[in-house]
Amino acid sequence: MSLGLIGRKLGMAQIFSAEGDVIPITVIEAGPCSVVQIKNKEKEGYNALQLGFLPKKESKVKKPQQGHFKKAGTASFSVLKEFTVDDVEPYQLGQALNVEIFEVGQKVRITGVSKGKGFAGVMKRWGFGGGPAGHGSTTHRRPGSIGASAYPARVFKGKKMPGHKGSATVTAEGLEVVDRQPEKNLLFIKGSVPGGKNGMIIIKPSLKQLTDKPVKK
Repeated sequence: MSLGLIGRKLGMAQIFSAEGDVIPITVIEAGPCSVVQIKNKEKEGYNALQLGFLPKKESKVKKPQQGHFKKAGTASFSVLKEFTVDDVEPYQLGQALNVEIFEVGQKVRITGVSKGKGFAGVMKRWGFGGGPAGHGSTTHRRPGSIGASAYPARVFKGKKMPGHKGSATVTAEGLEVVDRQPEKNLLFIKGSVPGGKNGMIIIKPSLKQLTDKPVKK
């Protein structure tokens, strides 16, 4: 159970460390997120906060959702996400949460939808080696045999086949917060995160603190 933020991937850049090393980073607009609903064990059976991100015109919101936002006393939002927490007492409806809930150097996990790459063959989708590439071959990029013969006379479920590549929910674990700018609602994450520019992502504290591997001497 951990509180996080809803964010939007702005793109990638690079910064320099104090030693002069180049650090590739992903810039994320994280929050501010408003508390739209508070759920507790007495009523719903669990403790959680529903957060809203990216204000939206009320005229663009459906009537049931308008009532939901008015009950919370907040503006209308484009994105809603629920976060389970241990205790809801410190939070109030309409309260704004920003990047200050994360510390520089903290490990986080980020969930987003990966870039969609359309229909792909087995070589691009799964990294197959392909068939002979010489003249006369008709199996350059084909998957080859996919099933058994008389028994079981079918293709097993989960067989790696051509199909839709990408556009799947992906979670990157153990990413590091390199810097933050609360006045601009920006988080700088070391490395890449799932999705393309302007893609919606969920940022939560990491489930595990990754340690650096020992250097071989």
